[in-house]
Amino acid sequence: MDRAVTPDWRKPVGMLAILALILVWCVAIASLSATVGGWHGLAQLAFYVVAGIVWIAPLKPLLRWMETGRWR
Repeated sequence: MDRAVTPDWRKPVGMLAILALILVWCVAIASLSATVGGWHGLAQLAFYVVAGIVWIAPLKPLLRWMETGRWR
């Protein structure tokens, strides 16, 4: 049984939301570079490692919504 697959609007919207999240996060972190640049090297390393990982947290519910249409 062939079932016609209709395009789902959630995937392109979710993709644009992910790109917007990355853009906003990069601008926010880059705007702190003058302040962070004055810190000790290990503190800078810790900051950028944490900042590089934290942005991933909102992706799980967004990806779930893109696939199922539900947030939870």
